[in-house]
Amino acid sequence: MNPIQNILVIVDPTAQQQPAVAKGAILAKQLAARLDLFVCETKAARDLRLGRHLRLSPQAPFEEKLIPWLESLAEPLRREGIEVTTEVVSADPLHAELVERVKHTCAELVIKDTHHHSIAQRTFLTNTDWELIRSCPVPLLLVKATPWSTAHRIGAALDPGHMDDKPRLLDRCILQEAARFAAALGGEVHPIHAYIPAAMIAAATMSVPPIVIDIPAEALEEERKSKLKELTAITSDYRFPEKNIHLETGGVVEVLCRLARDCGIDIMAMGALSRRGVRRILIGGTAEDVLEQLPCDLLVVKSPNFAEMLVL
Repeated sequence: MNPIQNILVIVDPTAQQQPAVAKGAILAKQLAARLDLFVCETKAARDLRLGRHLRLSPQAPFEEKLIPWLESLAEPLRREGIEVTTEVVSADPLHAELVERVKHTCAELVIKDTHHHSIAQRTFLTNTDWELIRSCPVPLLLVKATPWSTAHRIGAALDPGHMDDKPRLLDRCILQEAARFAAALGGEVHPIHAYIPAAMIAAATMSVPPIVIDIPAEALEEERKSKLKELTAITSDYRFPEKNIHLETGGVVEVLCRLARDCGIDIMAMGALSRRGVRRILIGGTAEDVLEQLPCDLLVVKSPNFAEMLVL
């Protein structure tokens, strides 16, 4: 695992709040990393800024150039001892420029703020967040306006028990990144595994329409013990407190969102596979579904060989 020495923050020039800058500064300070503040100005963003300016200050001249504004964000951070660079480019469409930027960045972490998107936007429109989830080659931290707590609890969504080495490697990467963030922020890691018992899945698929089938408690307990053994094995090197390890039955999205609320998780780390071809237009990945409902920030982790795992 390479050290985080450079952090790329994608700054939204149309936003009133800049949680990505604020949280990037916290991490840069704790990790002694450089912060690169990057703006991609599109025609739509410029029109939005102009419209807002005409509503609020119609008599004042419109500042077209963004460098002075970006520098106003950077200067307070420099006074705190953080090395900060700024850059503004103009390009359309936004997602294409940002994907190219993060693919060729020297940063070990990319941070961007995120907002709720409707089903129509997720299904039919090219959305920057979805494209970055699929394409960003380094950990991607998608942040919301909610500030981190002083506890800095980091969730690690795992799926142990795979026979394939690639998902196993991804789980190890998720744990490594979660542990790194917890160490930098003085927080703690909460490994999480959600599963639906195999007996319930089998019962549901055996009957159409589904009917209530009595499943022996012994079978459920036996599977739970097996899952707990797998979860314990993959987390054993870290010596996490037993109370921090969560094995829950239920759908992944429901469990992660519930535990994020109940445990006060600040950042949820989870893995994502990149998808190409016709599947690019369909939003079906767990990381993408969780992002819409999660009450905390999302850290998307890829394994080092993620390019080999593309689904064509």
